[in-house]
Amino acid sequence: MSGGVRREREIECPRSATQLRDESDLRELFNRINVPGDVIKSKFPEWATLERLCFELLPHGQIFHLGESRATDGRAFPLIALSFGSQDPQAPTLLLNGGAHGLERIGSQVVLAFLTSFGEMILWDRLLREALKNIRIIFLPILNPLGVLDRRRANPNGVDLMRNSPLDSHEAAFLLGGHRISPRLPWYRGESAERLEPETQALLNLMESHMLEAPRLITMDFHSGFGVKDQIWFPWAGKKEPFPNLAEMYALKEAFERTHPHHVYRIEPQSLNYLTQGDIWDHFYIKHRTLHEGRGVYLPLTMEMGSWAWVKKNPLQLMSVLGPYNPMKPHRLKRILRRHNTIFDFMVRAMVSPEVWIPAIDEQRQKYHDRAISEWYSQLEKGNAK
Repeated sequence: MSGGVRREREIECPRSATQLRDESDLRELFNRINVPGDVIKSKFPEWATLERLCFELLPHGQIFHLGESRATDGRAFPLIALSFGSQDPQAPTLLLNGGAHGLERIGSQVVLAFLTSFGEMILWDRLLREALKNIRIIFLPILNPLGVLDRRRANPNGVDLMRNSPLDSHEAAFLLGGHRISPRLPWYRGESAERLEPETQALLNLMESHMLEAPRLITMDFHSGFGVKDQIWFPWAGKKEPFPNLAEMYALKEAFERTHPHHVYRIEPQSLNYLTQGDIWDHFYIKHRTLHEGRGVYLPLTMEMGSWAWVKKNPLQLMSVLGPYNPMKPHRLKRILRRHNTIFDFMVRAMVSPEVWIPAIDEQRQKYHDRAISEWYSQLEKGNAK
């Protein structure tokens, strides 16, 4: 646990997701973290929460060691995912991911809040327990632990993990869209396309070993820092053109808006805001679509919490390195941690009831596709026609 000084031993990095089967496995892994417990408690409470939840939830699911995040000074943290529900590789799967950008620690906090609530409900909620017989829910709360601890966006090598895949985009903006110039500059993609960062590889290990075969799949990655309104983005991140599962995305959006007509989100393609190179979700989407020969449905979603609204209410936040990306007032933090429970509940129900977002016939699919083009891509279509 996080009580004392960690022993100075390296964490072995698995080549694939390795299951931690009992408390002794967990204890051994956590005890090998060579960062003092008082540092974790004061500067990295998200990790302390994750550690506690791992021990509490071990009897109810599976916990996987995916790899490690390591700094040049020898500090290292394991990368941990928690999986609940069906172990059928083709079970519909929902992944919730946070902490890819260390400065945006609210992303990890939201996923941990989901996990905390989920851990209580799994004890008594018969409907949830029945649903988990047929679906899988995976939590990866802290993808970039040293980034969170050190209050930096990138991983210890200066790489922006969300721009680290081999995919290139000729449409993305210079620098902001991703580059290979230097880790001293923000949005650095890494030295080469052939070398993925350990955190990126760990995420791919998880997806390939536990999600790739699922014909119905949704991932939601939690970020902050863009705009004043909470947004839900979907691919493509590196292209302006509509992505192949546009009809399913629009059907999901309509179902959500009918169910929650007063929701707080703006739902739209990421390309309406900006394009990036090397998007990890685009990369995995292509892998998933290739394996399923276009017959599976995978919707990679990104939640962008509008942190500019927090800054507007409390401009003094700009004096802190975390201020532009996180709610700093305790009452605002509590509000954000409960704000997104609706989307979590809806996504779980959508996995159980795919008929609400996967059109059954070609005519229905074409209808949703046409509506999506009209709402999101009409200006793009007009530009292409000229």
